Amino acid sequence: MSSSLDKILTNPRVWRGRDQAGRRAGLASGYPELDRHLPGGGWPRESLTEVLTEYYGIGELRLLMPALARLSTETSTQDFTEPGWIAWVAPPFQPYPPALQQCGIDLSRMLIVRPRDDSEILWSAEQALSSGTCAAVLLWPSILDDQAGRRLQLAAEKGHSWAIAFRPLAARRQPSAAALRLELHPDGQATRVHILKSRGGRPAVITQLL
Repeated sequence: MSSSLDKILTNPRVWRGRDQAGRRAGLASGYPELDRHLPGGGWPRESLTEVLTEYYGIGELRLLMPALARLSTETSTQDFTEPGWIAWVAPPFQPYPPALQQCGIDLSRMLIVRPRDDSEILWSAEQALSSGTCAAVLLWPSILDDQAGRRLQLAAEKGHSWAIAFRPLAARRQPSAAALRLELHPDGQATRVHILKSRGGRPAVITQLL
């Protein structure tokens, strides 16, 4: 096989039929209706997920809490000898421990990283993902171009971790290496979830999920 073809096939944006056949089971989201629309029956493991919102606080963290709680308390014999860390890189708010604990998060497995500037956000996330000690890494980058997204995707694969990047709605027009891309909109007292991109799956709209 030529080196140029090797390079193409290792690109995380390239989908191959055999990848679908051997797909690892997803991480249950805690929302059966969402899981039915996701290949593998849950969040894609060892990959990058993007969550696009107009503003924060419309349910984006609540959407992730069941899965993050599980990751913070359960040990995977394949990836970790103890529960992995849940790293928060540059959150635009101060996480509220009592609320997280009420959702089932083990606070002793949480790390909050405050990079000094924007250039360090992606570097910190990449290091955390590839370390092999983080079960999940949440990040709020000011910029995430296609090349940076591919680096995060590869780091997640290397460290057997789950990357979740929160981005503004304007990012929808930009290319993305993410395995899963969601767009969230407030819908009365609930949140509407658009699946914009799902590797091995199809776009979908789930109304009033949260």
